[in-house]
Amino acid sequence: MDSSLKLDCRFYLGDRPCGKGSECAGCEHYVPIGKRVLVIKLAAAGDVLRATAVLPPLKRLHPSSQVTWVAEASALPLVRANPMIDRAMDLDFDSWLVLSQEEFDLAISLDKDPRAGALLTPIRAPRKLGFGLSRWGTTEALNEGARYDLRLGLSDHMKFHENAKTYPEIFCDIAELPYQGDPYVLTLPDDSVTRARGLMDGLGVREPVVGLNVGAGAVFANKAWTPRGFAELAGLVSDRLGGTALVLGGPDDREGVVETLRLSEGQAKDGGVHELLDFCALVGSLDALVTGDTMAMHVAIALGVPVVVILGPTVSQEIAFYGPGRVVATQAQCAPCYRRACDKSPSCMDMIDSQAVLGAVMEVLGEG
Repeated sequence: MDSSLKLDCRFYLGDRPCGKGSECAGCEHYVPIGKRVLVIKLAAAGDVLRATAVLPPLKRLHPSSQVTWVAEASALPLVRANPMIDRAMDLDFDSWLVLSQEEFDLAISLDKDPRAGALLTPIRAPRKLGFGLSRWGTTEALNEGARYDLRLGLSDHMKFHENAKTYPEIFCDIAELPYQGDPYVLTLPDDSVTRARGLMDGLGVREPVVGLNVGAGAVFANKAWTPRGFAELAGLVSDRLGGTALVLGGPDDREGVVETLRLSEGQAKDGGVHELLDFCALVGSLDALVTGDTMAMHVAIALGVPVVVILGPTVSQEIAFYGPGRVVATQAQCAPCYRRACDKSPSCMDMIDSQAVLGAVMEVLGEG
């Protein structure tokens, strides 16, 4: 090996000059890589974002550490620009080829997905935390913090009635890091922010602009509020606050967006469909967001946007608000339930009153 090459330098690229303006030998910019840390959190996108709450305490404990984060391609944009992450890698074969030949000082899987455990188990690292894969191909906890999270997912009583920890705190426990209330952070590219501002200008919105995020994923039944509820809220935002209700959703939520716009009878505007980071920038340009327990909620929390979260089948105690935030929870006796299917009528979300949601919006805007 050529001893003049600094293979352990933080700036070393291997296929081209690093851009610091000098050869490796005697370079004054040489900065050795510190502790090498691998973090695995694959999905869902909002969960990946809130898992970044482990990074501030990790960097306080190991300031010069090099952090590699592995996530699914759909969630990578949320972590790729994070200044505390040195490498953001997709969960694919090419990444595995590289990772399987590296050595880490610490490897952490924050994900109970068996694929995450399958990635962590053979990784070369003297210390592994979180979730691995048992010899039966099932998820197993490797330390006490992970055991708590594993039990939390397996016990409805513990999840619904006993747990008082937010998920950022739970993630820090899994990583054996002290939780000090650090928020998770989302760094957006300038062009996404510019496009969001241009959309707002083009729509001619009136302040306050309140986003109505109608989507909530399809895993749990009744996780999203009803189009009629959102439409009623749009009218209240216009009549009571003099503002604009901007209806938001992803590509799979267009049916709910269109129905909400129809029922609002012109009192709401269409926020359109956008790439992930452009959607995040649009959320960041709002005065407040009304949403279910969704990725949009985590984006608003990360960007410091006041948020009102409407909850039916899911719990509130796992949510960490680092700024203005309110929960409007259903009064249904069967909630929370985390059911995958439900045929009850009225549903838990049918019981959410738009006036109550408006009151929460006014509180987070400081007008209550």
